This record gives sequence, C-alpha cells and structure tokens, in this order.
Amino acid sequence: MAYRAAIVGGSGYTGAELLRLLAAHPEIEVVHVTADSNAGARVAELYPSLVAAYPDLVFHPFDAADLDGLDLAFLALPHGQSQRHAGALLGRVAHLVDIGADFRLPAASYEQWYGEAHRAPELIGRFAFGLPELFRDDVLSRAHVANPGCYPTAASLALAPLLAAGLVEPAGLIVDAVSGVSGRGRGLSAPSLYSEANENVSAYGLLTHRHTAEMELALGRLSPAGQAQVLFTPHLVPMTRGILATCHARPAAGGEAARLGTDGLLAHYRQFYAGEPFVAVLDQPPATKATAGSNAVHVTVRYDARTGTVLAIAAEDNLVKGASGQALQNANLLLGLPETLGLPTVGLVP
Repeated sequence: MAYRAAIVGGSGYTGAELLRLLAAHPEIEVVHVTADSNAGARVAELYPSLVAAYPDLVFHPFDAADLDGLDLAFLALPHGQSQRHAGALLGRVAHLVDIGADFRLPAASYEQWYGEAHRAPELIGRFAFGLPELFRDDVLSRAHVANPGCYPTAASLALAPLLAAGLVEPAGLIVDAVSGVSGRGRGLSAPSLYSEANENVSAYGLLTHRHTAEMELALGRLSPAGQAQVLFTPHLVPMTRGILATCHARPAAGGEAARLGTDGLLAHYRQFYAGEPFVAVLDQPPATKATAGSNAVHVTVRYDARTGTVLAIAAEDNLVKGASGQALQNANLLLGLPETLGLPTVGLVP
C-alpha cells in the first residue's frame, strides 16, 4: 500500500514541483493538497502540465483535521507559516517535511535573521536539518525534517569537502550565487516581471540575506573549528530555473590545499562524495542547464597558486535539489524507502 501524503501550500512553484515529482513516485500517493488562496480550484486549472496525473485533485483550505492519520505532509509555506501549524500537525501526521525556513535555525538565529521571534521554539529540535549528503544520520534519527534553502544547498555542497578536512579557513568564506526567477516564487512582484528581469542581472539582499545563516550553520557543523563565517551575495539572472554558486576560500595554515593542488582537490571531492547518487564532481565548470529538472548537483574545485585561493563551484536546479526534490529525498529517508526513489538524476537538455 502506498504511503499517503499531503502538500500544505501546494499552489506555488514548490508545491507544483512536488506534485510533478510525486506523480512518478511508486510508493507515495498525494491524497490532499491545500492552498487557501486557491481553495476550490482544481490543480490542473492552475497547472495544466499536471492534468494527466491529477485531473480531479482540488485545492482545499487548510484544516489540520483533514490530515489526520497521514504518513507524510510537505509544508510548502512562506516563512512564519509552518510554525503556526506544526504543533497541530505533529500529533496527526507521522512525518513532516518543512520546505520553508521555520525549523532550520536555532530560535535565536531565526530571530536575528528574520527579524521576528519564533512562535514555536520548543519544536525546532524535533526537526533535522535535511541536507542528506552532509547530515544523513541526523535525518535518519528524527521523525521530521527542515529542508534547507536553495542557496545553502548549493554553497554547502560546494564547500563541504574543504571545511570537513580543514583545508580552508572557516572565516572569510565568500559565496557569490545567481538564481533563476522561479526562486522568487509565483507571486506577483516587480523584479519578477519579464520587462524587469529580462536582459538584467541584479544583486540583492546585500550583507543580510537570510540564507547566510544556513550556510554558516551547515559549514560550521562540518568545520573542526565548529563555526564558519560567510559573506553571501545573491543575484537574480534572466533564466527560469537554476542556481550557480561560486565560492572562494583561503587555504588553512599548513599548506595542504596548495600541496594537493587542483588535481588533488578534485580527487578529495570525489572521495568525499563517493556513493552519493545526486552529487557529480566534474573536471569542467558546472552549468545550470545540465541539472535542470533533476535532483543532481554538479560541483568542481580549483586551487589558484597565483592568488593562493581555493575556488569551488556548484550548479543545481533551485526547484528540485534546491527545494522539492530534496524534500522528496528526505521523505524517502524518513519512510525507509530507497533515497533515489522517484527522483531524476539526469537534466533536461536542450
């Protein structure tokens, strides 16, 4: 019998991507989907691409009682919303995967970066930080998962092999990343308009982007120093899907990174990610198009002897590995299913 799942907040891009992926999943059946702003509408009306899989599925207003006894619920809600509902759902649903930001950070960090107090700090410890390639054991030890953000997934996977081996300084890490417009969501906003986004590249969230805290959390857990410091600058670029994170780090004292050089660092990355089905270490620079529609992350690394700098780059689809695909990857782990079930590793080209 299939596991029965709900999507709470299913009318945005993340919810639609979950529906697309789950339509091909042999063990999870979507039996309920909510969207207060589109309650009463059929899923296929909002997303005609899903009509073959969900011809009659209807969006419902949120009511926790409607989720009683389900095996799984994905929370695809804006930050601040999951913490309002999680308390009522934890006793009704066996596993929650929160794709929003509410349970990723300690309460103090959440308040610092989001500018408001957390409404359910007592629940944060019940959620694992769901980046399986780095924290799989943590995911397997909890019943619920906080899915990382799109930018932290790319940046953390790019830099993790360096931090974990103490090859670079944990302070002074620089992450410059570009994202497609779908990362802004489906809501109407001026930067998302075609005439604004087309033929334009713009930086935003300078010095204060909230995903900085997740990068520092993940990389700090890996670093022998127990902490990391990141300067993060995101950019919006005129494409629909994709994130490319270009990361810079200073070699740690002792010169091991210089001794390894580019060839040695690439070998280290391949060993670090050996057996990881969704991470490919490339000799050539990664490209977002190669990961589009897939749960794959493509990474590479270089040592620049001229400037004494380590350069690491990662490419991913922000809606799949950066959101809904990773959520399904975590759900597979929670349910004891093969981690790759229902998840593509091959991108759409051209």
